[in-house]
Amino acid sequence: MKKVESTDLIPSEIIESKIFLIRGKKVMLDRDLATLYQVETRILNQAVKRNAKRFPEDFMFQLTKEETENWKSQIVISNKEKMGLRKRPCAFTEQGVAMG
Repeated sequence: MKKVESTDLIPSEIIESKIFLIRGKKVMLDRDLATLYQVETRILNQAVKRNAKRFPEDFMFQLTKEETENWKSQIVISNKEKMGLRKRPCAFTEQGVAMG
C-alpha cells in the first residue's frame, strides 16, 4: 500500500472532518483512510483482511447497518457516493489508523 509522503502534508482541517465518533470512539472510515493513503478502499480492506491479526476490534470494526444509516444521515453525501457503498464501512480507531 502506497503511503502518503511526509512532504505531502494534508491540512488538519481535512483530517479532522473525516473523524467520527462511533461507539464512543474517535474513528476514521475505510474510504477516508484509503483516500489519505492514496489507494482504493478495496485495496486498503484487502490489506487489512490479509493482516487481520494486527487489527483487533479495538483497532478496527465494521459498522452495523444502523450505524451505517446513521452515518449517512449525518453527512452530506451525494447519491452517487451512497450507491457506491456495497458493504458497510470499516471504522479504524487511532491505533488502527497508525497500523495502516
